[in-house]
Amino acid sequence: MRRIIVEVLMFSAYALFAASWVAGAILTPEIQQSFAQMGLANASWGSNAITLAKILGNLAAAIVLVKLGIRYAFAAAILLIAAGGLGAFADSYNGWLLSRLALGLGGALAIVYFNPVVLHYFRPGERPVVNGINAAAFNTGNLLALLTTSVLLQWLGSWENLIFLYSTMAASLALLWWLCAESIPLAGSTADSERARPYRLREGLADPFNWWLPLAYCGVLFCYIAVFALFPLLDTFAVQSTHLSAVMIAAGMVGTVAGIVTTKRLPMRLPVIRAGGAGLTLSATAMIATSSPTIAYSAAAMAGFFMFLPMTALVTLPQELPGMTPARITVIFGMFWSISYGIETLLMWSATSFADASGIAASAAWIAVACSASLFVVSFKLPETGTSANTERSVNANT
Repeated sequence: MRRIIVEVLMFSAYALFAASWVAGAILTPEIQQSFAQMGLANASWGSNAITLAKILGNLAAAIVLVKLGIRYAFAAAILLIAAGGLGAFADSYNGWLLSRLALGLGGALAIVYFNPVVLHYFRPGERPVVNGINAAAFNTGNLLALLTTSVLLQWLGSWENLIFLYSTMAASLALLWWLCAESIPLAGSTADSERARPYRLREGLADPFNWWLPLAYCGVLFCYIAVFALFPLLDTFAVQSTHLSAVMIAAGMVGTVAGIVTTKRLPMRLPVIRAGGAGLTLSATAMIATSSPTIAYSAAAMAGFFMFLPMTALVTLPQELPGMTPARITVIFGMFWSISYGIETLLMWSATSFADASGIAASAAWIAVACSASLFVVSFKLPETGTSANTERSVNANT
């Protein structure tokens, strides 16, 4: 039961991180008014502060894990997520941004630590399912915030109380994690010299795969964050942007389930990744280009589905590389999220600055959708870690 409890706590912690982030993005007009900070570029800094923290936190995750071990490291991650609620007591916009930095740092550590825990506790045949579930953690928190923020705001009376509520819940999870978690070996479970060999950040930086993987995902990440952090600030769609966001998130849950099933049944990873990347870009283009509410809703559903369809395959692919260990997978995903968020932050800043300078707010949405094509384009530089159906049948027959 320990591995199930650990998985539930990890999932819940990251979902709370997402809920706090997205609630803050939804409440940006109220927060800006509280601190007398206006403008689209200023509004984006609430999310940019989190992404900047994730850039640093993702890179530091491997070092923190080696120094503290998984039990202490993930506890620190949850406490930082809880510290994101201290912005409710800030007396300036800079103070609010500092709390968002703490939130982002906690989320950065948490998402990287998913992978060594999954590698340790779950067998290869179980990992696609667990990876798919973990890929839905942010989406779950996102959907929670989209559906409940307005209700909670009326009930609690202010954005400060709502943000602090998420902080309190995260602090409770930190205590439960401390009581239930255990340390795991970082060198893997075998005596194989290749698996036991240390894998440090400098080795990760020298591996081209560790650069191509985030380059493939960064455009999708930008498009996803734009959906809940940027689109609600725009008024250029066929229907209310928050409705499009909710439809995309809900369809993304279906896409996650489809991705789990597809990854378990199909032996190859890249066809699923490419299909999802192409489908996302085409559907998102239709979503923002149409003036028909029916087409907009349908395209939003398809975009959400295709956005999350390839996530299980994308996360499982590195775990299938030869000689994988918890230490190596931590470095790989530390770089993955750091580089992805680094590029996403630059893209978000560029898109919002261009929109402010040109006076064409819709241009930011078009840039976000165009960047989502990165998954399809860069997937041709990724290795195929799955096995062909014929090879798999041959192996099974010989066995």
